[in-house]
Amino acid sequence: MKSLITPSILALLAAATPARAQDTPVLEQLAAHNVVGDSPSQDTRAKPNILIILADDLGYGDVKRYNPERGKIPTPNIDKLASQGMLFTDAHTSSGVCSPTRYTLLTGRYHWRTRLQSYVLNYLDGPLIAPGRLTLASLLKQNGYRTGAIGKWHLGWDFQFTADERQRLQSYGGKAGGGGKVNTAVTNEDLAAWRTIYARQFRGGPLACGFDSYFGTDVPNFPPYCFIENDRTVGIPSELLAADAFRKNQADIQGPALPGWKLEGVLPALEERACAFIQNAAKAPEPFFLYLPLTAPHTPIATTKEWRGKSGLNDYADFVMQTDATVGRVLQALEESGAAQNTLVVFTSDNGCAPYVGAEELEDKGHFPSGPLRGYKGDAWEGGHRVPFIVRWPGKVKPDTRCDALVSQADLMATLAETLNFKLPDNAGEDSFSLMPLLQGGNKPVREYAISQAMNGLPALRKGSWKIIFGKMGGGFKKTPDSAATGQLYDLATDLGETKNLWNEQPELVTELTATMSRLVADGRSTPGEPQQNDVPVRWQRFLERSSPAK
Repeated sequence: MKSLITPSILALLAAATPARAQDTPVLEQLAAHNVVGDSPSQDTRAKPNILIILADDLGYGDVKRYNPERGKIPTPNIDKLASQGMLFTDAHTSSGVCSPTRYTLLTGRYHWRTRLQSYVLNYLDGPLIAPGRLTLASLLKQNGYRTGAIGKWHLGWDFQFTADERQRLQSYGGKAGGGGKVNTAVTNEDLAAWRTIYARQFRGGPLACGFDSYFGTDVPNFPPYCFIENDRTVGIPSELLAADAFRKNQADIQGPALPGWKLEGVLPALEERACAFIQNAAKAPEPFFLYLPLTAPHTPIATTKEWRGKSGLNDYADFVMQTDATVGRVLQALEESGAAQNTLVVFTSDNGCAPYVGAEELEDKGHFPSGPLRGYKGDAWEGGHRVPFIVRWPGKVKPDTRCDALVSQADLMATLAETLNFKLPDNAGEDSFSLMPLLQGGNKPVREYAISQAMNGLPALRKGSWKIIFGKMGGGFKKTPDSAATGQLYDLATDLGETKNLWNEQPELVTELTATMSRLVADGRSTPGEPQQNDVPVRWQRFLERSSPAK
């Protein structure tokens, strides 16, 4: 396969690579952590390879195939993938924001059963996935897979900070740092502290969750502004990020960076790593699992020169086009590796499009990032958590098919377990239902309920076509109450845009769904099995107590 590394990415990788490795070919550097074996036999590769591509902040309507009339951004590669597999129209994340969704996707358990019951993990937070918790990676590793994660983690690390080190790293400014002012001055004390901090292992990350290897930036708009490989930084940051990197939906928090770190280089480097992983893993005797959580089109909207202005809409739309191209190049690498016919590919997004990337401007130009849905990233409305979800599995899933059944990203755990004839224990995948009947062409729903949460913790419950939101608002970036009633109830079968609130007209249904929500929380699971304990008390009482037609 022709190398996709541009001169700018070559420079970026060179800056992030120890001097002793700089003379090796770039693709060898990218694949250095991979074990290359002999060509696999048919028998040893009977189990399917698994590739999960998770876009970041890509709206339901940003994919042309989902929004053919009101979508103006070309997404030919994702559309092609949909034509080769099954397109799900009613697929949901567990949250309208990032970290919660990633937890649920990887564990098959709703995130709000953990300490994270609103918003996302903060900068420098510890691991969210508890030791011993079964993940997709540990499930597959137990079943003989080679497992890799490349991209955005945002599920916490054990950084082993002292109190002084933690305080120092939070003092440089930015939205979540020491105020809005962005500092660029570095002291000798800073440099000495960074040399100590970034010489340590970052524990509790992907390697502790069943992945054999990891490469990424954790959160591209948060420090450290460098790559992390496995459990260590690639290079030691020695300056603060340039001030101009904080303009116009770029970085959020000031902090340590490698010299000359460019945000535009992150997505291409992840793309190159993913291609190299696939090419090498396809030669090994064991099946592989690659979890590829992309950093795009989330901020920083750091589009490379090749894609700037291509959409004719705005910077975000350009970045969506670049993201689509990255998906295409990874799938091309899979095809060229010879492994595509035995690989289950899942493409999805972690939540809806962010309203602050120019959503109103896009709508004025005829592009609706949420398609027919109401709301955006962060909301309990559909635009916050109904996402693209495409599955391609040659020989198993009929091409160019569509499924309108209610599904959740949590369902990947039970689906892969059934694929491997693995019985999940009662304390794993508590909210995961297998999609296999749907993938095989069935039309009977596999789940009765699905729960999604706004970024502020506001919960919403689906039962069939009915949807209840336990509050007046969307719970996202829009802060004004939207409903005169104490809550919201919609029939999505007739009102997909959530325009007619039936809360006061259906008091018995509101009471029933409120009781159902309380039960699903208390049981510690939504699947059949022994009741389980939530990690901490679920702090939804304030929402559920107010959710009565009589109040």
